[in-house]
Amino acid sequence: MVEYELNPDASGVIKEIFSRRNYLSRKAPRIRGASFRGERLEQIIAANIDEVFIVSSIKEPSFNNKTVDRFLVAAESSGIKSSLILNKIDLDPDKNYLQWIELYKNIGYEIFGTSTFTNDNIDFASEMIKNKTVLFWGPSGVGKSSILNSIYPELNLKIASISNSTMKGKHTTVTSRLFFMKNGTYIIDTPGVREIDPYGIKKEDLGHFFPEFRSFINNCKFSTCTHYHEPDCAVVRAVEESIISEVRYDSYLRILNTIEDDINF
Repeated sequence: MVEYELNPDASGVIKEIFSRRNYLSRKAPRIRGASFRGERLEQIIAANIDEVFIVSSIKEPSFNNKTVDRFLVAAESSGIKSSLILNKIDLDPDKNYLQWIELYKNIGYEIFGTSTFTNDNIDFASEMIKNKTVLFWGPSGVGKSSILNSIYPELNLKIASISNSTMKGKHTTVTSRLFFMKNGTYIIDTPGVREIDPYGIKKEDLGHFFPEFRSFINNCKFSTCTHYHEPDCAVVRAVEESIISEVRYDSYLRILNTIEDDINF
């Protein structure tokens, strides 16, 4: 957000840049062949966001809960509300996607399935984003731009099919763009992400960004518990008792290992 002054020729001069209300970031991707020492740099994705809509697809490319959990942790650590869109449900006639909807709803996330082919829940998505500044974020090829085109045909965002060789999405959006739409809605469309590591999280703090861990964390024996190898860990006990999903706990451990690798590099 800036204050600017217009010149007679319609050009402008920025007079002041205001502080960000919030921002979403990740660790800058590693460049092949480059040498990194210590923590990787921070890459800011977008700022002044009301809600992040993390978009994934059930097929083409296949749903990857571990990738989704990394996106969720990045949003949680930034203090930004996040919701989940599970796209391309028309490709799943057996409705296996419902198990993922149940999992994330039980944690407390808003999650719904969509299809731009059958228009399932496109109207609902339109209502969800009304009068907000929202970021559509997720891997390449999951249908972020297709959903936005279905809600706002006038956007006419470029879309492409997935790669036949890798079954992963191809980049079509190449830079982040902010669009002002009707009903007071601002849309941030971002390039598809192929690597996501949350930035600036200590391993003893990671558990706070898994909402289902929070009611157990204070019952751990150690205040700096990483919920991995320490004795008398209330989170591990909750996993063993099937109160916390093993699938989510596995995602937690994988992210934890990434943090440890960066610290010990």
